[in-house]
Amino acid sequence: MALNYIWIAFFLIGFLVALGQLIFAGNTQIFNELVNSIFNSAKTGFEISLGLTGVLALWMGLMKVGEKGGVVTILGRMFGPLFQRLFPGLPKGHPAYGSIMLNFSANMLGLDNAATPMGLKAMKEMQEVNPDKESASNAQIMFLVLNASGLTIIPVTIIVYRTQLGAANPADIFIPIMIATFAATMAGLISVAIVQRINLFNKVIIAYLGGLTAIVAGIVFYFTNLPKEQITAVSTFAANFMLIIIIVLFIVLAVIKKVNVYDAFIEGAKEGFGIAVKIIPFLVAILVGIGIFRASGAMDLLVDGLAKFFAWLGFDTEFTGALPVAMMKPLSGSGSRGLMIDAMKTFGADSFIGKMSCALQGSTDTTFYILAVYFGSVGIKNTRHSVVCALIADFTGAVSAILVSYLFFK
Repeated sequence: MALNYIWIAFFLIGFLVALGQLIFAGNTQIFNELVNSIFNSAKTGFEISLGLTGVLALWMGLMKVGEKGGVVTILGRMFGPLFQRLFPGLPKGHPAYGSIMLNFSANMLGLDNAATPMGLKAMKEMQEVNPDKESASNAQIMFLVLNASGLTIIPVTIIVYRTQLGAANPADIFIPIMIATFAATMAGLISVAIVQRINLFNKVIIAYLGGLTAIVAGIVFYFTNLPKEQITAVSTFAANFMLIIIIVLFIVLAVIKKVNVYDAFIEGAKEGFGIAVKIIPFLVAILVGIGIFRASGAMDLLVDGLAKFFAWLGFDTEFTGALPVAMMKPLSGSGSRGLMIDAMKTFGADSFIGKMSCALQGSTDTTFYILAVYFGSVGIKNTRHSVVCALIADFTGAVSAILVSYLFFK
């Protein structure tokens, strides 16, 4: 429903701004530009979706190989001890732990098709031990906020879009997104832990979070000490090297488990092809709405207003061109994805704004969509502190994405 209102808003605001230009500025060409934008955006949406089929089939095929090779299970076991301490309200050995770990593992690998069903299952299992069926339990809130923070190891979808839009090194946003989404996850986790009085100084929690933080801090420290001209080259090499290692690991694990790698790849590739075809109407719709919003001058008004505000505060204002993605992300994944594509089309996939838009898109997940789907699936009406904590994660992720974009791409 939220996307419906957002889509209508793009059209109505675009029309009113265009009407204002006609009345107050005498711009008689503005409605020609709107009509041209409608058809050009529809064409762009179809061409992008069509071009996605090959790359998306490739990645979904590789992910299916990893899934059948046991990567999701391995990640679940790796983080099991941590999750057991972050969900103290769940009885020890409760079935929800398995679903929670599989959901997070699938999310980290970008396996949305596997993550959502396991997430809904986890929410249902946690609801069974929830004493107040209409209010979210502590465990359910922690689970939702960590989902909304969107911790992802491999941002498959964003890499695919960058490939389609002609980026020289589509994976160069890999490490920046990993840093930004980690910061968002930590902010969400800490905020929930403070409200729920979870002891973050537990030895196991410190070991996990301290180790992960040290790794991310080490990455940031290393790149901040590199000459500016080397940062992009080194980060791109590191990202591509890590992706190749992960792909090889997927295949090796599948071979060890005696999985028919070729058949598993084909199975996943078929799913990827189907996804690419299914998103055509959605992508066309959102790009047409954004196209009208931009052609009318409304996008320029928004960005200029933000630029003046941040200039007044004394900040560099170049990043404001990517802020619409951050503002849309908590409300609509499709909307923010459309804005990311629009930014790459307008400024270039390898431009500073184009790359920052990708980092912002990958920094968190769609908070209100997750809230509606997960809580709605079990009839929860009182969300308690989940929205505030999730928005803290969103804000932290956006700020982190902007900062790491300046570090890596400026």
